[in-house]
Amino acid sequence: MFNDTLASAPVAATPRSAFSVSDLFPSDHFAPRHVAPSDAEIAEMLAALGLTSLEQLESQTVPAGIRLGRMLNLPAPLTEAAALAELKTIAAKNQVFRSFIGQGYHDTITPPVVLRNVLENPGWYTQYTPYQAEISQGRLEALLNFQTLVCDLTGLPLAGASLLDEGTAAAEAMAMCRSIIDAPAKTTFLAANNCHPQTLAVVRTRAESMGVTLEVVPPESIATADLSAVFAALVQYPATDGAIASPKPAADALHAAGALLVVATDLLALTLIAPPGELGADVAVGSAQRFGVPMGFGGPHAAFLSTKTGHARKMPGRLIGVSRDVHGKPAMRLTLQTREQHIRREKATSNICTAQVLLAVMASMYAVHHGPDGLTAIARRVHLLTGALAEGLRRMGHDVSGGANAFFDTLRVTPNQLPVSSILAAARSRMFNLRDYADGTVGVSLDEGTTPSDVEVLLQCFAGGATFRLDVPDLASQFAAMSSIADRGSPFLTHPTFHRFHAEHELLRYIHRLQSKDLSLTTSMIPLGSCTMKLNATSEMIPVTWPEFGQLHPFSPVEQTRGYAEMIEQLETWLAEITGFAATSLQPNAGSQGEYAGLLAIRGYHHSRGDHHRNICLIPTSAHGTNPASAIIAGFKVVTVECDDLGNVDLTDLRKKAALHASNLAALMVTYPSTHGVFEAGIKDICHVIHEHGGQVYMDGANMNAQVALCRPGDFGADVCHLNLHKTFCIPHGGGGPGVGPICVAKQLIPFLPGNPLGSGAAVGPVSAAPYGSASILVIPWMYIRMMGAPGLKLATQVAILNANYMADRLKGHYTLLYTGQNSRVAHEFILDCRPLEASAGIKVEDIAKRLIDYGFHAPTMSWPVVGTLMIEPTESESKEELDRFCDAMIGIRNEIKQIESGQLDRADNPLKHAPHTAAAVTADVWPHKYPRQLAAYPSPHQLRHKFWPAVGRIDNPFGDRNLVCACTPMSEY
Repeated sequence: MFNDTLASAPVAATPRSAFSVSDLFPSDHFAPRHVAPSDAEIAEMLAALGLTSLEQLESQTVPAGIRLGRMLNLPAPLTEAAALAELKTIAAKNQVFRSFIGQGYHDTITPPVVLRNVLENPGWYTQYTPYQAEISQGRLEALLNFQTLVCDLTGLPLAGASLLDEGTAAAEAMAMCRSIIDAPAKTTFLAANNCHPQTLAVVRTRAESMGVTLEVVPPESIATADLSAVFAALVQYPATDGAIASPKPAADALHAAGALLVVATDLLALTLIAPPGELGADVAVGSAQRFGVPMGFGGPHAAFLSTKTGHARKMPGRLIGVSRDVHGKPAMRLTLQTREQHIRREKATSNICTAQVLLAVMASMYAVHHGPDGLTAIARRVHLLTGALAEGLRRMGHDVSGGANAFFDTLRVTPNQLPVSSILAAARSRMFNLRDYADGTVGVSLDEGTTPSDVEVLLQCFAGGATFRLDVPDLASQFAAMSSIADRGSPFLTHPTFHRFHAEHELLRYIHRLQSKDLSLTTSMIPLGSCTMKLNATSEMIPVTWPEFGQLHPFSPVEQTRGYAEMIEQLETWLAEITGFAATSLQPNAGSQGEYAGLLAIRGYHHSRGDHHRNICLIPTSAHGTNPASAIIAGFKVVTVECDDLGNVDLTDLRKKAALHASNLAALMVTYPSTHGVFEAGIKDICHVIHEHGGQVYMDGANMNAQVALCRPGDFGADVCHLNLHKTFCIPHGGGGPGVGPICVAKQLIPFLPGNPLGSGAAVGPVSAAPYGSASILVIPWMYIRMMGAPGLKLATQVAILNANYMADRLKGHYTLLYTGQNSRVAHEFILDCRPLEASAGIKVEDIAKRLIDYGFHAPTMSWPVVGTLMIEPTESESKEELDRFCDAMIGIRNEIKQIESGQLDRADNPLKHAPHTAAAVTADVWPHKYPRQLAAYPSPHQLRHKFWPAVGRIDNPFGDRNLVCACTPMSEY
């Protein structure tokens, strides 16, 4: 009898003449594909460390007191084909209806050239965040296009490189406005009651934790309200019910009172209606989802925030700017001191340190594909079809949008003597979903995919069985003659980029030209410490674009989303088992959101016990910059805890601070293994100290790749842990997003998990606009865990630790290894101290990072958590050959530094100081350097086999900050 366990076991080779039942089993086992080193390579690396087994390495690395000592209770692993088949069966339980719900989520048509060559292309989705700008010029240009798109359509001169979702963007705008106004007496934020309800819910959560008074009011009342205590207000334009009213009266009143206006808006509508910036808006926010990004049951999507130039340093998230390289060539970069790497910790107003890059790239390519004329044509067609629907409904006797014609794509219908239930039932019988306002009215939102025949069917849904002969073109022509929508007078997307690439050949070439400027995992390993750039397997990615997952609205009826419910429940259960906790929330759609949600859970727990005074959060000095930022926006006061000379939390200082703040202690935030890349032996003691003084322990799960199947945070004392599914569980980084940051919690914190954005009565409100955040990419970790099973996950963690220790051992004779744990072992990452090299050779850590580009590698994490260091994480998905190739590069660079130290290479004019070297520089008629071109371009034999050329030379960062340009520059400058 065949069974899953046998069918998924690795098959040993047998002589041709022999027969074994295992010969009949499938051969597409996943673990050997994901874990790159072969058994022989594993043995070779173990031998180099003086070890005989992975278990021996585990015993030397992971403290005995926290080791799991058993296999995880997970389903037996499936082959790739079997896992895809099982997930397809689950997906079939979803029902893909045409959605006319609206509410900020719309069906869209992804141009196939963008679908295949961006979303489904590992050359785009396996890129890392563009901290090394010289090898990120392609996606930086695409993001600059995105910023230009947002600036032009919103009428505001400065836009960021995307945020997480519209609700989060609105909450960030609120915090930004409070920071700008900075008046102690102004503590109130107004929000119009016709904003999207999920946006109001997310803003309410943030306001409560920040101590802001949120008042939800009719939009027309803002202009006449007492605004003396108000620092800003939020209005929706067009509103959630489709109504379009100018925000200018509200803007004028707010500005007169020393307050600001935030406008949530729709990019497609802005091709037809006056932009918010021309009507007095200080900030505009919204979602670019309908620009070619599937709904995906809520995400991931690229949100946007635009504002006035004077507010640049108050903006949350990333901002792409144009600077120049050493050759004077225009070059793009993260601007304003690569902003999220310099979060002001305890003074931060935002913890957002990510973007939705892959989705912003898709939206920008959608705009490039269509151009301004194409976007306007789409918008006009949607508007005319909506008008035709409105005319038809009125002829039936229904009241539509209060009789007004000032709408774009959304109608609110008050039926005439027809129960709402019968209309909704008629629509669902035709596989259409409408919006139920639960007050006797129905919402209908049209989109790019709507056809005249769809409008005919919608009219039938409101006919109540009666016969109406209505001609859609005739209705549209009648509406066009009397539409009161305000015409947009200002041009947009005038840059040549939005006019040149409408032929698919040209767009395809443009996409691939940009891709060729970026180093991704398709080129080489990306050894970034704390970022876990591992395999994003094709079989994990395939289900993302299945329509059963991609085309569902996040607020679809529950009976249509049973497949999602099953998949999500399984993933939540598996993650709880892996972490040792009682429950999981998948709502947070980034690691920063996970931190925020985890801290809100702790805050809610204390408040439920009457301990409102518990507001002190202890954070080690080695913590991520987002940790103190998250604590601040969650309503805590930060107290730092020192680390000892080995990089561990100083237990003496911890005990002192915990005792000092015992009556007010709320939480400790700790990263494990430590930020310095070691398993701290005292982690149980650390947790005990906090619990002893009434606090809860939040564990940052950034380094979970060293723990899976070896130890569990819930077992050794943590109360809540966020996970980076875009690190440990294989969701790709996508050039800097998407990410997913769910939290797992102990039993006492279950009631304080994030609430449903459309629900009520939850102890803690939502942190994201959709119930399950970026739901469509949850299929990736589901596939990973289902194919790996407990044995595969354990092997992956063991090999991740092995690869790190092997590399550390190879490099420690050339560089100083900064921290080690017990038995001189590191966890899954390690830190090299490059500070002595500045004194001996004038070489800074940045010089090493840029020289690695010449060797064909992305630099490790630079100057974090210790300035002047490199933090290296190889993951389990890199082969010994690739590890050795990187080690050879690092050793080669160290030998070049030795030549500087000895005087063989000039201290100022050497290949490190002038790295990276572009093809144009190396092939120029004049070579101005004292070292040979060959050394510059081909420093090792590996480059002769394949050479990655950076698009630009080293970028002048200060020039870019002094000359802020964050939208497309004239093509002549390229």
